[in-house]
Formats: sequence, C-alpha cells, structure tokens
Amino acid sequence: MPRAKGGPKTRHRRNARLKMAKGYFGAKSKLFRTATEAVDKSLLYAYRDRRNKKRAFRRLWIARINAAARLNGLTYSRLMEGLKNAGIELNRKILAEIAAHDPAGFSQIIHQMQEKTKAVAS
Repeated sequence: MPRAKGGPKTRHRRNARLKMAKGYFGAKSKLFRTATEAVDKSLLYAYRDRRNKKRAFRRLWIARINAAARLNGLTYSRLMEGLKNAGIELNRKILAEIAAHDPAGFSQIIHQMQEKTKAVAS
C-alpha cells in the first residue's frame, strides 16, 4: 500500500486551521498541532462566552435600573412590579439606557407608573 502524503485536501485543512490561529503567540500560530489545540479551546471559550455575555449585560442593566429607581425612592423589584401592573412594557435594556442617559425621562416613567397603579388600586 503506498504511503499517504499530504495532498491538496490535507494542505487546505491545515492552512484553514493555521489561518484561524493567526495572531496567536509563538508556536500556537505556527505549528499545526498546537494551533489546532489553541483554536479548539478558543472556539469553546467563544461558544461559552456568547451565553455569558447575555447574563453579564442583564446584570448590568438591572444594576443601572436599581440605582436610578433608588434615586426616585423605589427598589428594583417594586419598580418592575409597578411597571408590569401599570401595563408599561419596557424591557430592561431600554430602561437601563433611559436611566443612564435621561434621568428626567426615567422619573417621568416612574411618575406615570405610580399614577396608573393608584388609578387601578382605587
């Protein structure tokens, strides 16, 4: 049986993997085996962190909303409950943006929420 050498397919596979490892330090960007290990680990990190990114942003939004709510005499949980009961459907991302960049607008939202909840309660 003849010896199998690296043909076009093998070269393409190796070059594609080395291209993915471009910019890595030292042997990780030069040697196929170490580049393969580094790229595989990098892809695992990327997959994991795409999910962690969503968690991290939600935590950031909640912290910003809570800080703005406390400046207006409410807690985060009371604010979210009030918004839900008042029928104000703003997601956390938008609320955090308003809280960070337009404190007066955030106060208006809270005032509107309090008026609607008072009207519903009475």
